[in-house]
Amino acid sequence: MAIRIALRRTAGIVAAWALTAGVALAHPGHPPGTGHDAFSAGLLHPLTGFDHLCAMLAVGLWAALTHQGLRQALWTPASFLVLLLAGALAGMAGLHPPAIEPVIMASLLVLGLLIAGRRTMGTGAGAALAGFFAVFHGIAHGAELSPGDSAAAFIAGFMLTTCALHAVGLAAGFAMKRSGAWPARLAGAGIAAYGLALFAGV
Repeated sequence: MAIRIALRRTAGIVAAWALTAGVALAHPGHPPGTGHDAFSAGLLHPLTGFDHLCAMLAVGLWAALTHQGLRQALWTPASFLVLLLAGALAGMAGLHPPAIEPVIMASLLVLGLLIAGRRTMGTGAGAALAGFFAVFHGIAHGAELSPGDSAAAFIAGFMLTTCALHAVGLAAGFAMKRSGAWPARLAGAGIAAYGLALFAGV
């Protein structure tokens, strides 16, 4: 109960933060360095690309909607976080596979459809799917480190924001489970539609 109360509080804080941070830009349209220090830039980075924002919320939503308890649900966002970090380090090291953008778009489409359909997977399979998508989101994050900025501070910033967004998704997902099927169906359909729109170049 205490963990769920903490998740709800985190959800409110991050929702307010997102509204003031300006989340209308879609990846790869993250703004270039604007004078923030590396940690602040990292904190804001997931909030300035609507695709990243949606994907990180979707991971938490899907985990909560398809697992009975918080302990099981945490495996999916935990896998995402670990492989997001691995992808970011790879991106900073110069790895830039050509499929980064298509896979990021696919993550929205797939996760959105899974949420809308309340489709479940085994804990390991769900964590693996989230982790696969996380690698590509991480590469995109790592590739956008501004020259001369501290990699450690930038990583710490976007990892912290990602944790918060997962917490928002988890809190929203558990709330949706008590509200019937339609809130989840609408949220999932919206995320999937955004991914499809990105594929279509809208």
